[in-house]
Amino acid sequence: MVHVYNCHPFSSQQIVQVEQEPGLICCGGGALFVVATGGCKVEAYNLEKEGCPLICRFATMGTVKSIQHSQMGDYLVTIEEKNCATYLRAYTNWRYQAEGKARVAVRLLGHLLRGASVRGGLQMEIIEIPLSERPVAVACCPVTGDLLVGCENTLVLFTLRGPNQQSQNQSPQMVESSWTNSQQSSSQSRGPHTDSNPNFLDFERSVILHLSQMNPKQVALCGEYVAVQGELEVLVVKLETSSEPKTLEESSDTKKTDHLEDQADFQVLPRHQELLGDRAKDCDIAVSVEKTGLEDITGQYTLSYVLFRRFTPDFFQGCSVEETRLHSLQLYPLFTGNQSVSLQEPLCVFCFFSLPSTGYLYSLKGGVELLSLYQYPETVLKAVLTDYLLHVITKSALQCFTVRCAAVAARIEDPYIDSTMKACPPCSMEVCALRIQLFIGLRSLCVYGHHVILLSAADAETTEEPERTPQRRGLELKEHTLLTGIFLAVGIDPATTPALESLLSRPFLSRKWTISSPKETSTAGHGWNLYVVDTVSPLTLYQEMVEYSQRYAETNPQAQSLRHLLSEAHLLLRVSLLQTSEQQRIIEEDSSLSLQTDAEGPAEKRDSAELEEAFKQNCAQLGDCFSRGSQRECHLALPYYRMSGLSVTELMARNRPLSGSPHCYGPGFLFYLKHYLFEETEQILSQEAADEVIDIFSQSEPSQLVSACASPSLINISSAKTLQILQHLEDTAGVSVPLTTTMATMMLRLDDLPEYTRLMERHAEMVLVYGFIEEPRLLLHGEHTHIRPTALTRQLAKSQPGLLVAAVVALHENNKVQLEHADHIFEELHCENCLQVDFWEAMLMASSQQTIIQELLFRVASVYIDRLTNTPSETHSIGPHMPSKHRPLKSADDLINSCSHYGALYPWLIVLNPAHTTSSQHQEALYKLQSLLCGPSLSVGSVMPLMERLSDETLWGFSLHLLCATRRGQYDSSIEKLLDRCPQAIIAYANHHLQDNHMVLWWQKLLPELCNRTRVAADNSILLAALKETLVVVAMETSPTEFLELMPDDGTVSYFLPYLLTCSQRHLLA
Repeated sequence: MVHVYNCHPFSSQQIVQVEQEPGLICCGGGALFVVATGGCKVEAYNLEKEGCPLICRFATMGTVKSIQHSQMGDYLVTIEEKNCATYLRAYTNWRYQAEGKARVAVRLLGHLLRGASVRGGLQMEIIEIPLSERPVAVACCPVTGDLLVGCENTLVLFTLRGPNQQSQNQSPQMVESSWTNSQQSSSQSRGPHTDSNPNFLDFERSVILHLSQMNPKQVALCGEYVAVQGELEVLVVKLETSSEPKTLEESSDTKKTDHLEDQADFQVLPRHQELLGDRAKDCDIAVSVEKTGLEDITGQYTLSYVLFRRFTPDFFQGCSVEETRLHSLQLYPLFTGNQSVSLQEPLCVFCFFSLPSTGYLYSLKGGVELLSLYQYPETVLKAVLTDYLLHVITKSALQCFTVRCAAVAARIEDPYIDSTMKACPPCSMEVCALRIQLFIGLRSLCVYGHHVILLSAADAETTEEPERTPQRRGLELKEHTLLTGIFLAVGIDPATTPALESLLSRPFLSRKWTISSPKETSTAGHGWNLYVVDTVSPLTLYQEMVEYSQRYAETNPQAQSLRHLLSEAHLLLRVSLLQTSEQQRIIEEDSSLSLQTDAEGPAEKRDSAELEEAFKQNCAQLGDCFSRGSQRECHLALPYYRMSGLSVTELMARNRPLSGSPHCYGPGFLFYLKHYLFEETEQILSQEAADEVIDIFSQSEPSQLVSACASPSLINISSAKTLQILQHLEDTAGVSVPLTTTMATMMLRLDDLPEYTRLMERHAEMVLVYGFIEEPRLLLHGEHTHIRPTALTRQLAKSQPGLLVAAVVALHENNKVQLEHADHIFEELHCENCLQVDFWEAMLMASSQQTIIQELLFRVASVYIDRLTNTPSETHSIGPHMPSKHRPLKSADDLINSCSHYGALYPWLIVLNPAHTTSSQHQEALYKLQSLLCGPSLSVGSVMPLMERLSDETLWGFSLHLLCATRRGQYDSSIEKLLDRCPQAIIAYANHHLQDNHMVLWWQKLLPELCNRTRVAADNSILLAALKETLVVVAMETSPTEFLELMPDDGTVSYFLPYLLTCSQRHLLA
């Protein structure tokens, strides 16, 4: 369906003063080219000046049948006929004819002329382009300036070659600018003795495409895309150059040809067909690439099918061939201002073609899809696609339709545009038609920038007869039969009365078919005119659409037409903001060069500011539409309101229901408000605005009151008023943990600690933890590095630190807060590192993520080492150190019993840790660190650099170093150190560590060490006792022979004999 809006897209109209009747017209480069009837002269008129003055005129070498202008290179290409032969010619440097110079050079393609052409003489050149077949259609690429020629069965592509080959690697904007500057500099130069001609152009035949089963009628070229239109079909292919040759599959083409030859005796009627993307290769039109010998320079061409569309006349429905005749084939590129200057490829490429009754617009990049289907109210003769409008002409009118190019470009430029942050009307949105401008006898149409050029010709001699269509004749016959029946019914036979017979031959009921339109003639009296109609700017058309939308807003704010019209206005603004119009940029550059004023810069900035302001205003209007819309589309209010830049206070004022109005806040506005409050934001509302938000939720969604109260934006709400609303909610909805906690927070803001305590004691601590999981913002505000504790968190740190630690651990385990954010919270609480260490210890008990566990183990170990370093160990030490007021939530015994990462202390550590010789804080840190080293998880290598801070002069310091050495497998050195410092612990150490694979150390290391030491100190009872225990273990683990070998040579037999006897008896029993 096509929406129709009475918005006028045209601003002014003028008539071009042409001496002879125009036959063909085209435009480009700021000029209008008119070929007079008879086709042997071209006149160029300046579109950028008032009245369109003549630039120059020049004669052609034959009768022009088709003419095209290329913006890139500023050249004209024509198909001409002379002496029953058809020629293809290119006219370059045509602007030099404006200086009254008659000198023209004619040369063949690829042949350079000696003389003025090369030395830089100011003259126009005509390039003859030889072809093996008769040319039918031509097209110029708006991106590269290349030339595509359609012949009867082939397509020939010519590459544009200019003086600066590096321009081929630049963007089209830069290339066009270089051509324009080159033209101007050359026209200003009068010296005939320059070294080379900077405006010398030539073409190079690059590739030939052979078509089967298709005769081209129109062709189009844009970058790598080639489009060809036949009688009933349109084919779009993509030509890409690659350094590696790619073999084309010719077998399928052969099979198709053979299959068609088999059906040569049958009349095959084609059917309607639409093939998009890769499916287009299944069409019955085979395309083959013929090499031209330039592949070593340009690379190999690879061809891929993009789009195929075929139409079939439905003769059974009264459809004629004329009604399915295709026209207006166009490939349209779209660039944006955000593209890099080194890019030559456009952001988007669109393909448009039309039937007399329907137009089709396809997007080719990023997936081929049908964007819009244009249903014309009348038969359309010609259509031209631009950035933001589609211009079409009928015999009697010029009409404009909106397009979806901006929607496609916005999504390709920003794939994440359809999100909660940004939005854009969909590409599939129905198009709309704008106000019709009436003319008489329109024949041709072309568009350049904001200029629409129309050619009209009213033929008085042939006006009546073509209007006698079959419909009219059928209607006249119906009228004649009806009136004859009326006369016969009253007894009168018209056949007997010549006067009545003559009267009935006139059409009465269908008089509208015979009334001719008034003839519009110029002052000169001829029956043709050449109009230049200027379109309004997108901003002006947007403003008119906004005014037009007010009638819908006043009658029905939720009307679909209002939303559609505002969406159309949104796309108009996006066209300007994206700066996609290549022609507009060239026009602005040309006008700035001609004006040579400095006022353009501020004017452009002012226009840009107006566009930005209009865009924000439009986003706010679309947000208003969706805020009151249905549940299906209400979510779109959020991104549009965000793009509007309005504050939540301003949006509340826009959505506030009128007093006495039955309407309440719309679902879209509530959706926006919830996202605004539930997502972290730094914008803090005033008390008045915050109280209004609470009132909105209490009326519309009471279930969201707790989440709203927890929002950091509502920190200024009235606690007393909010408490009353929450108490009313509790009375109606019942008690819940988040609601109770929120009420306690309000009591805390009112400094009512007894009531706060009473509310917090309603539920057990674990139940409260679940409540914090449900609403984390009761404890934490902000996000990322700006996270901060709430007043409730600070109170819990003072009164219930265990609940706070458990709650933060639960938030982390439920992915509500990250570890670094939780650390930041405890740092903000300014409770030294005690509560933070309690949190780390609790995390070790709850977490199962190995990366986090290793990080936490290192952290707590470093804290324990720091405490052992900075805390006085002796209870009677003198110093200013003050013990911490905070008592750890978990003791060493608690951690050993509840956390697998803390191991039970080894028995020999008890000997090295005499009780009541250190302070309680020091002893607690020592036990926890020893427990970590006794556990299975801590990596000793990670804490070894930290252990260097601890001296081994004290027994507790020695125990820690000994633990590290033992964990690293250094048993030999550990035995020696332990015998040196504390021999009474050696047996306990050996019984715990020298087991299994390390059992041999009893007799390989420990026994020799004890023998040597007792030999020196024979009266050492500790060593003797250790020796006896060692001999008992050795006797139990070795054979008599091995035991004898272990006995020292100078040992007393009577001392070792009992152990040898025990060993022999055990061996015999075994």
